[in-house]
Amino acid sequence: MKKIVTAVLAASLLTAGCSDFLTEDLKKDLAPENTYTTSYGFEVGITGLYGLARSEYNTWGGSFTSHAQACPYETLQISTDIVFAGHKDGSLVNHENLVYTSADHYVNSFWNYSYGMIASANIILQYSETDVKWDKPEDKEKYQAEARFFRAYAYRYLGYLYGDVPYVDKVEENFRLDFTRTPKAEVLGHMIEDLKFAASKLPEKPDQVVPGRLTRWAAEHLLAEIYLMAGMPREAEAAAERVIESKEFELMENRFGVATDEPGDVFSDLFIEYNARRTNGNKETIWIMPLEYNTTGGGGASEDWTRRAWVPKYWEVNGFVLADTLGGRGLAQLVPLDWWNEKEDFYDPTDIRNSEHNIKRNWYYNDPDNKLYGTKVLPHDTFKIPGKIFPAVTKFFYGKKEDLSYNGLNKDRIKFRLAETYLLKAEAQLLQNNKEGAAKSINKVRERAGASSIAASDVTEDFLLDERIRELIGEELRRFTLLRFGKLKERTVKYNFRSDHMKDYQQLWPIPQTIIDPNTGAKFPQNPGYGDK
Repeated sequence: MKKIVTAVLAASLLTAGCSDFLTEDLKKDLAPENTYTTSYGFEVGITGLYGLARSEYNTWGGSFTSHAQACPYETLQISTDIVFAGHKDGSLVNHENLVYTSADHYVNSFWNYSYGMIASANIILQYSETDVKWDKPEDKEKYQAEARFFRAYAYRYLGYLYGDVPYVDKVEENFRLDFTRTPKAEVLGHMIEDLKFAASKLPEKPDQVVPGRLTRWAAEHLLAEIYLMAGMPREAEAAAERVIESKEFELMENRFGVATDEPGDVFSDLFIEYNARRTNGNKETIWIMPLEYNTTGGGGASEDWTRRAWVPKYWEVNGFVLADTLGGRGLAQLVPLDWWNEKEDFYDPTDIRNSEHNIKRNWYYNDPDNKLYGTKVLPHDTFKIPGKIFPAVTKFFYGKKEDLSYNGLNKDRIKFRLAETYLLKAEAQLLQNNKEGAAKSINKVRERAGASSIAASDVTEDFLLDERIRELIGEELRRFTLLRFGKLKERTVKYNFRSDHMKDYQQLWPIPQTIIDPNTGAKFPQNPGYGDK
């Protein structure tokens, strides 16, 4: 029987190529040649691929793969211009201090995560070209479109983090020690082709797909970003415009969903549990990853710890007890930097994104057995003790009354939404020196937020990056955004007192040494600055 790396077992395509650790003799019934023979088999495989993609958040297990440490997603927010580490979680310290090496845990786990997804996609694509009994003629291209989307999605991680990486588009069945690094520009070209195919074959009607399943518009949205990565702003603008002009989505302007009778605003409604899906009335969402609590197919306690990262450790302060209304049990692994979060003119006075519903600035002691109960925490008390109490982004507030110490953030994660599509369009327009068009795109987002309109003369890269903070803080991978703008080092050095010693070479991560060392059959250079073995 053939020896191959399977979709579920592959932790890293390259690791499998350079070592026999993950090369398994599969049991007959589980072999791909037996699974990928019908539409049902491909449905099982694609479902697994969605689960693998969702593991980008996974901490300690309970999923197809695991980063096996506490803050994977937060590693891509730290050492940027938005946050510092309040609670010195060991998984973040090396990245904040910029002392990570080719042996760093996350340097390795994101490589493995990405190539594991690529391996899964390649298996599906290879077996889709065999003698399959499709239920419907269109099934073949539908499953191919989903697989190619996720292959591009994985290479997005690799391109931003490592630069030039091996491009592999087929199942590696034989033992290999001769991988080489493919130029990033070439990889981007392949990603664009994958996403163009996906956009042409995925369903167009989001109301006709299962929540969390891809549509053409998710592919077009990602395509806009990848075109920007590739230095193709005209094409990026066109892709973003196709999403906008589809009329399938709209910026939410009125209260909606499960909390309309409770204090809040339309922006806070976007991030409330059970409000992310179109079936919940949210027409802004382009793509979600389903993570609903205590639901078949939802996430578990280790699936997503973003809430723990962003919520303060208020519960350690005398006068406070755990409360779901305060976000549950946070660990303050990420604390917003003062330069934007406390800058008086960063938000317009009428901007709802700065309302108490979206950034909690006023904290009141909530322990009924404490004499301070009901009084406001003042700056000269415990305010801004590192990680304890601070102005906190509420997008990730989450708590369960029945289990206030619960770890997870089990509400659906919005991956793409229309507000970002407008900002991608603005970015493309600015790169074409169309500041009037960029201002118009930005103003669509600002008008929904109740902020004043800007003029063309106001549009700069830095203004757009600031606007992305106001709109997308915590949602976007800030490291990726700054890299795309070419401003990671500049803005990190300017704004982040913990990472202000960033060097040019640290804008890329090193290649894992576990990849370089066994690859004796071809030169596989390390990224500059990290040594070259």
